[in-house]
Amino acid sequence: MTSFDRSAPCPCGLGNPYGACCGPVHDGSPAPTATQLMRSRYSAFAIGDAAYLLRSWHSSTRPSELELDGDTRWLRLIIEASERGGPFDDAGTVTFTAIGRTPEGRFEQHERSAFVREGGNWFYVAEDGAGA
Repeated sequence: MTSFDRSAPCPCGLGNPYGACCGPVHDGSPAPTATQLMRSRYSAFAIGDAAYLLRSWHSSTRPSELELDGDTRWLRLIIEASERGGPFDDAGTVTFTAIGRTPEGRFEQHERSAFVREGGNWFYVAEDGAGA
C-alpha cells in the first residue's frame, strides 16, 4: 500500500478529507452503513490497500490473497442505489459504477454488491448477480 495524504480529498468522492472519511474505516473504525463500507472499499482499491480489502471481505467468500493491478487508476465512484444496509440492518446491497483507467483505456465496472453486518461490522460478501 502506498502512503496516502490524510488531508487530501478522499478517493470515494464525497469531498471530505481522507482522514475524516474513509481513512478511519481503513484504520479499524466500523463503517456505519453498507454504503460507507462500499465507499471505503473503493478508496482502498484507489490507494492500493489490499490488506483492508481482505479484512472487509466476509470470511465465507474472501480469497486467500489479493493482488491489485498497479496499472489501474481509479477515477470515480458513482453510488446508484442502496437497499437496506443501514445502521440497524444486518444485510444490504449497494449498486454502483466504478470508473477507472488502465493503459488499454477507460472502463466502467457496474456491480450490485451484497453486504452483511456481523458483530457490529459490515463485510462485503459478493457481487449478487443483479447488477448491470
